Amino acid sequence: MEALHKIKKAKEALNNVILGQEEAVDLVFITLLSGGHILLESVPGSGKTKLANALAKLIKGNFRRIQFTPDVLPSDVTGIQFFNPKTQEFEMRMGPVDTNILLADEINRATPRTQSSLLEVMEENQTTIDGETIQLTPPFFVIASQNPIESNQGTFPLPEAQLDRFMMMVKMDYPSYNNEKQILKNQRLTDPINDLSPHVTKEDIITLQKEVRKIEITDIVMDYLLELVRKTREHEDIEIGVSTRAALALMRASQSKALLEEKDYVTPQDIKLLAPHLFEHRINLSMEGSLRYNKEDIIQQLIESVPVPVEMGHMK
Repeated sequence: MEALHKIKKAKEALNNVILGQEEAVDLVFITLLSGGHILLESVPGSGKTKLANALAKLIKGNFRRIQFTPDVLPSDVTGIQFFNPKTQEFEMRMGPVDTNILLADEINRATPRTQSSLLEVMEENQTTIDGETIQLTPPFFVIASQNPIESNQGTFPLPEAQLDRFMMMVKMDYPSYNNEKQILKNQRLTDPINDLSPHVTKEDIITLQKEVRKIEITDIVMDYLLELVRKTREHEDIEIGVSTRAALALMRASQSKALLEEKDYVTPQDIKLLAPHLFEHRINLSMEGSLRYNKEDIIQQLIESVPVPVEMGHMK
């Protein structure tokens, strides 16, 4: 498939610009083709914004960026109806959400009221301004970045309802010594991002998003997926488990991963590898659990406690 070949070339180009973040790049493309949204978390200066900017250049679509601060208003995000004194009429002025790729930079610096303005947009691909509902042009993909809550003053933790709208949360680590040295060499004269050119079109992405839904997932694999989901609701150290939206997101992300690997079916291993990225930001530990474990440990325990079904053919 030509569109799949082009998306793979785009992923390769992005890895050449964002060195040492192969897992984050993979997960960004999986989320994009799943029709979801992604939350990137790491310390400042680790490449979150550059990754989003580079992706936008590789995709021949519109790109907008919002730098969130406490004084950003909901209307600064979605748009407003304003009165034009020349025409003596109200006119619609769309905000940055009127795009294909939206970078919501440092989203946890915005107030909860402003954060919530993205809820409808992320869930329904539409926004309502003064009672008028406007459909956004697909594809619509939000890449939000946040700095770790515990290391920053003046941040507003995202509420559960907002976090659940993000298909995945990805933590970007510092690059290795060799990768960091190569980054310095690559950017001594110019930034490689300046040489990026579009590899895929909006139509390619929409085509692949439709193909993702055709990837087979058998009852055996679906039972394994649901067993992991339900374990998060039964674990003694987890106060709030993951939602049905999370189960749907895990299914879709696994289909997307299979498509990118040129498989026509989802394997249990696809589910197992992706589950931590979909579960961590959605669960809340109990008071006792948070004193003994962190979320990563709990999720790993949970995943290891569920037997992985054995593949027989395609488990049809």
